[in-house]
Amino acid sequence: MYFNYLLYMLPGLLLALWAQARVKGAFSKWSKVRNYLNLTGEDTAEQLKARTGLENVRVTRIAGTLTDHYDPRNKTLGLSQGVADAPSVAAMAITAHELGHARQDLEGYGPMRLRSAIVPMVGIGSNIGVILVMIGIVLQLSGLAWAGIILFSGTALFSLVTLPVEINASQRAMAMLADNGLVVNAEEQKGVKEVLNAAAWTYVAGLATSLLQLFYYISLAGRASGRRR
Repeated sequence: MYFNYLLYMLPGLLLALWAQARVKGAFSKWSKVRNYLNLTGEDTAEQLKARTGLENVRVTRIAGTLTDHYDPRNKTLGLSQGVADAPSVAAMAITAHELGHARQDLEGYGPMRLRSAIVPMVGIGSNIGVILVMIGIVLQLSGLAWAGIILFSGTALFSLVTLPVEINASQRAMAMLADNGLVVNAEEQKGVKEVLNAAAWTYVAGLATSLLQLFYYISLAGRASGRRR
């Protein structure tokens, strides 16, 4: 069973590794390129907040590397030190992306609201769902296994909804930087796009992994039902 699981998940794992390498490569490359206006991530946040109606967003420092995020629950933008203090093209791109989420939140962007609504389902399904699938297969209780699959499918749904949310945030980021004059030349524009496009592939990989795992559990339940008949 474990070997079959690895075979199912291998394409997703390879895609995830490639996406992570691409993100790290783009960040490493463009974190060494200073942006023309010499704006750190924190400076970029303050500039965009003032110009895009996001004055209520609070900027905080968080630990880690590439841990930057926007939390819609408390309207907080968390920036890692490597982004908050760096006057680089990469820092500008990442900050603008997270403020893209803040704009989504401000406007009540539908996919973002849906993603927030299904978070509790994902928390339950990713843990209890898998347990129910395994118990159902071992005890040959196909109904229990399929109930677990339905619960676990919330994880795949979350990944599916996350992808357009992240792509839209990147589109908003590029527009905000351009419309407010923070990206001033073709090199910076290229760098912002490279960083944001690389990040988007991590969500593609996440969706692929979730779907592959779901298909694996479906195949197990299907074979178990066949043996019972």
